Amino acid sequence: TNSSQTRTLSFFLGGFPAWETPQLWSAVPLCSTYLLALLGNLTVLSIITAEQSFHTPMYLLLAMLAVADLGLSTCTFPTMMRMLWLEAREISFGTCLAQMFFIHSFTDIESAVILAMAFDRYVAICHPLRYSSILTNSVTTKICVAIVVRTALVQFPLPVLLTRLCFTRVSKLSHPYCLHPDIIKHAVSDTRINSTYGLFVLLSTLGLDLLFVLLSYLLILKTTLNIATWRERLKALNTCVSHICAVLLFFIPMICLSMMHRFGKHLSPQAYVFTANLHFLAPPILNPIIYSVKTKPIRREILRMLCQRG
Repeated sequence: TNSSQTRTLSFFLGGFPAWETPQLWSAVPLCSTYLLALLGNLTVLSIITAEQSFHTPMYLLLAMLAVADLGLSTCTFPTMMRMLWLEAREISFGTCLAQMFFIHSFTDIESAVILAMAFDRYVAICHPLRYSSILTNSVTTKICVAIVVRTALVQFPLPVLLTRLCFTRVSKLSHPYCLHPDIIKHAVSDTRINSTYGLFVLLSTLGLDLLFVLLSYLLILKTTLNIATWRERLKALNTCVSHICAVLLFFIPMICLSMMHRFGKHLSPQAYVFTANLHFLAPPILNPIIYSVKTKPIRREILRMLCQRG
């Protein structure tokens, strides 16, 4: 039966095409990367939690971004480490679905938080006098709850729909973790419903978020061009630099990966691996660094902590 075939099934993780180097040496930079992501995001989170002056909408959203980054890196790194250190490529069907659900969920959460941060910048620059009345802490908390609810509602059907499919006995995935478009490529039954729903999820979450982020930046640009002096224009745009970096870091590799999965049938496996790893591994490491460098109060707090340790 279909169900028994699905239950006993497992996948083989791919994604590291060059096995010539000893796996242990490949695992060292990967492990360092994960530790860096953990250290950076936990530092940002602990500073925002501990310091009462940081309990404002902008920093609450930054804390939510750090949580999404922590979730994303903790979902992807363990299977990569298992592959490199233990050479354990096999992953059970249930574990693969759970990993896929959490990876896509944290990706959606990060995307929605980036949109909320764009709205924060829009209100701060276009309606500065009304900022504190529009974006209160309770409004920000409601936004965060809405983000989690939206993610759970749209992502839950993905693994459920996958349990209906039949798979070949040996399915080798393109990545060292489970992604929805990658899994459905290996199904031997009809995947039209899965593909259509997957595309709907992508467009209704990440697609819409990106559209609204771009719209908010068009409005920000329009407002800054109306500011009298160049110095004030640059000052206003400077408050957006770290957020623009977060937008580019997150959306560019994601768009490339989506396009590659749908249209890049003849691309080399290395291209998939590089783009996917850039999408999932770069934001958790670089976001805390960018925000720490560009946000003066956080930078000051980190330096204070380091001086106390010293």
